[in-house]
This record gives sequence, C-alpha cells and structure tokens, in this order.
Amino acid sequence: MKRRDLIRGAATVIPATVALQMLGAKWAFAQEGDFDGPIDVLNYALTLEYLEAEFYRQGNAADLLEGKAADYLRTVQTDEEAHVMVITDTIGQLGGDPVPAPEVDFGQAFASQDSYLETAFTFENLGVQAYLGAAPSLFAEKELLVAAASIFGVEARHAAIIGQLQGKPAEGGVYMGAFETPLSRDEVLSAAAPFIVSTVTR
Repeated sequence: MKRRDLIRGAATVIPATVALQMLGAKWAFAQEGDFDGPIDVLNYALTLEYLEAEFYRQGNAADLLEGKAADYLRTVQTDEEAHVMVITDTIGQLGGDPVPAPEVDFGQAFASQDSYLETAFTFENLGVQAYLGAAPSLFAEKELLVAAASIFGVEARHAAIIGQLQGKPAEGGVYMGAFETPLSRDEVLSAAAPFIVSTVTR
C-alpha cells in the first residue's frame, strides 16, 4: 500500500491477529513540539492503534457479545487493524521505522460484557482526543493531516456507536459536548499506562 492510499483513506483489511510481542518499544506519546517530524507523529498514532487493535482482537475472541453489538465490535476490530497496517506502510514509504508493538495486559476488561464495552468506549475516546492533540504537529504536512483527520473521524464514530450500545445518554455519553477536547502527551500516557506490561526505549 502506498502513502497515497493513506491520504485517500483506502485501507486493506489485514488478518485478525495483530502480532504484539515484547520488542524494544519507543513510546511515541508526545505533545506539540515533541515530534521530530511526520514519522514521529505517525509512530505516535501507530502505538495507539496497536493498543486498540489488540484490545478488540482479545475482546472479540472472548465471545462476550451477541447480535448487533458483536457485529459492530468485529467491524471496529477490522477498522483498527486496517489503521495499524496503513500507518505502518506509510511510515515505511516515508523511509522511517515503525515502532514495534508493546506487550499489553487488559486486566479485567474482558470479565463481562459491560466491562468490555466500557473499556472500548474509553479507548475510542482516548484515540479521538490523542489525534486531536497531535494535529498541530501535522500542520506542515497537509496531506498527512487530512489522513489523520479521517482516522480521527472513524474513532469518533466508534466511540459514538459503543456509547449507544451501552445506552449512554446523548450529551456527555454518546458524544462529549459541542467540542472535542484534545489530550496532552502526559494525559494520554496516563490513560494508557495501566494496560502496558512493559516497554523498553531503544
């Protein structure tokens, strides 16, 4: 897949299993000014997508959901896996090295249907806020900014449908008010840290 495919929003589905292994991982959580360039921004996004893709792989394999909820979250898994693939490919097209995936532990997230959906809702909103927070660092890369915005939109739709499946109220539930709130590096890292088993900075 070429860089232009990311820019156009085209993504080919990859196999369901996302290989998460304990390799030296550079956690690219960063705020405006911390990025060395577009590759660092893409690695930041890739790290979040690794986390989401593996979360849905494990959650859907636990067979906690039925009917429409199961169908929706299988589709969400496919979307997140596609994000991993296309961001990885784009980093390579730009001459960079994709960060390896971290080892993760989702704890009691799959103890019940409710805990699975609530953790999914948290992850999707984290993705929305992280993409929004990183957007200023892509202002010089307009095509990549548009591509990131397209993924941002998908993450927001995921969050909304999961909130709806949970029966959350519209305001403050299915959506978070009239405006989205970006998260800083420290806020994103704090939210993701409980699910990280170990990382090694290379």
